[in-house]
Amino acid sequence: MTTTALDFARRNQPRFLEGLKTLLRIPSVSTDPDHREDVRRAAEHIAAELTHIGLENVHLIETTGTSPTAHPLVYADWLHAPDAPTVLFYGHYDVQPPDPLDEWLSPPFEPTERDGNLYARGAVDDKGQMFMHIKAVESLFAAHGSLPLNVRFLIEGEEEVGGEGIAAYVATKPANLAADFCIVSDTSMFAPGLPTLCIGLRGMIYTEIEVRSARVDLHSGYGGAAPNSFNALAHILAKIKDESGRILIPGILDTVQPPAEDELRSWRSLPFNEDEFRESVLGCQAIVGDARFSVFERLWAQPTFDVHGIPGGFTGVGAKTVIPAKATAKASMRLAPNMTAADTFRRFREYVQQICPLGVSVEVRLIHSAEPSLIPVDNPWIRASASAMTEVWGRETVFVRTGGSIPIVGDLQRHLSLPCVMMGFGLADDNLHAPNEKFSIHNFHLGIESILRFLERASTLRPDRHA
Repeated sequence: MTTTALDFARRNQPRFLEGLKTLLRIPSVSTDPDHREDVRRAAEHIAAELTHIGLENVHLIETTGTSPTAHPLVYADWLHAPDAPTVLFYGHYDVQPPDPLDEWLSPPFEPTERDGNLYARGAVDDKGQMFMHIKAVESLFAAHGSLPLNVRFLIEGEEEVGGEGIAAYVATKPANLAADFCIVSDTSMFAPGLPTLCIGLRGMIYTEIEVRSARVDLHSGYGGAAPNSFNALAHILAKIKDESGRILIPGILDTVQPPAEDELRSWRSLPFNEDEFRESVLGCQAIVGDARFSVFERLWAQPTFDVHGIPGGFTGVGAKTVIPAKATAKASMRLAPNMTAADTFRRFREYVQQICPLGVSVEVRLIHSAEPSLIPVDNPWIRASASAMTEVWGRETVFVRTGGSIPIVGDLQRHLSLPCVMMGFGLADDNLHAPNEKFSIHNFHLGIESILRFLERASTLRPDRHA
């Protein structure tokens, strides 16, 4: 590639960083109705950025998600390279709540530079990484006066609350998003300085289990004869996974696609120390889970079951001798490649109903879901992105999976047949969803350079060169 776009990006590093800080100051917490206008303000700010750098057809798309978590999509395009491929950039501008506030060393919505990092809610998840896309395209425009390939942007404001709106849009408006490949930067590097492409994501079902034992709460003097909804819920949860970490739902592992031996061999070559991972990343006393599988297999290639909260009953100061009539648990399962959300939820619900104790009723509700994804490494877009990252970082690019979910990746594969290049530049200690979230400033700038080089390489590929 010519160095002009790269020179422009390097000369404008301070301005790019200040632009990110401006976006980070907008508290676009998608799950909180009190921030509804802030979320829209973030969408409008991004639309203005896209217009400023030269994109066309910039507009907000109102979604039909469940109020009050329905927030607009931001769309933009530039489609004036008839013989070149088309890239769809995906990102999200909504963020998680900043709580607990007292654990932040600096205000969550006042971006602060410290030790080479930028601290703020959304710094790495995903405003900082999404902003890299915009700045890479701006640099190409500045260098060429046009773009070497066609570009579409689709940026959502509901990722942190399930992505209902964008899922519906992708499913019903595929012609509006026609492209040859997609770039997603919402993942992490395996280690500092090690260029990393994520080729696999686990899916997810997020559920609510509600147990009812009586019409009303009862005095605990009836204990011994009256069923207790919390006791029953505890019995149900204890029977979903055994002490060794094995999930006990019948047939749940039948469709799991195990990693190929080549992939397992590459995982074994990654720089990884279990004790360091346990202490610095997990911050726990022991790594748990099914010992039949390695830590990477447990994190990336096997399903999970986890409980997230059990609200209800009496939790106030003092004592109240009550047998609660209702108990609820929020729980999820991560899905391995080849599993489906619909089949997993069906098996999960049937098993919970089967093990429900005598004297209570149980209802299992699906809150939201995402399908797992696995991208072949011989895809030409993956090869081009790996080459670009190797050139920028000076080290061979590694291929990993991640234990989390990015729902849009599965949607784009299912409805548009789009391969997604997941170029992430976060780090394991960036505190995603936690206090003191950060993004390495060095990674922010090299991320822009990596995307620049990839786009230049991708522009030379022809759409008919991939199936």
